[in-house]
Amino acid sequence: MPDRSRKRPRDPNQLGKLIVDIATGDVEDTAPDDGKNPAAIELGRKGGLKGGKARAASMTQEQRSDAAKRAARARWDKTK
Repeated sequence: MPDRSRKRPRDPNQLGKLIVDIATGDVEDTAPDDGKNPAAIELGRKGGLKGGKARAASMTQEQRSDAAKRAARARWDKTK
């Protein structure tokens, strides 16, 4: 669950006051730090991009066919 204390207020009056305070320099507008390391995010993305191809290359034709059938069945079960 995200930490909601870092987000801007949902109340229009409070949000308007915050925007005015930021514009006049009374409050510093800082982006919330999500605590994630940018290098780790990039590394995870790199692995995600090649993961499916590497998995398919290591599977036999029968395993790929079974995986495709399970995926199709899961997609069709969602539409019911």
